Amino acid sequence: MSRKYAWVWNVKPECVEKYVAMHLNPWPEIMKAHSKAGIKNYSIFQNGNQFFYEFECEGDPLEAFALMEQDPDCVRWNSITTQMLELPPGSLGGAIRFLPEVFYLE
Repeated sequence: MSRKYAWVWNVKPECVEKYVAMHLNPWPEIMKAHSKAGIKNYSIFQNGNQFFYEFECEGDPLEAFALMEQDPDCVRWNSITTQMLELPPGSLGGAIRFLPEVFYLE
């Protein structure tokens, strides 16, 4: 059974246009790696330079992200996109703080 997860990141203001452009045309290899890791129904919403990420995962999302961090195409993608993010020091996966769901209407 899938569970939903979400988090928020800020993109550096000078990088927003490029970040959006990359996500409007994601590499097919990235999409395949996400699916292979068990991630589905993945959406990203934009509010200025703040981005809200929501997805479903059939297993442990940390394990899914660890699998993607080992995928060569994801490593290449993340080497580009993480430079655009306002992240604390550390790995990409370590920077994700999942938000608690407080309401859901089915």
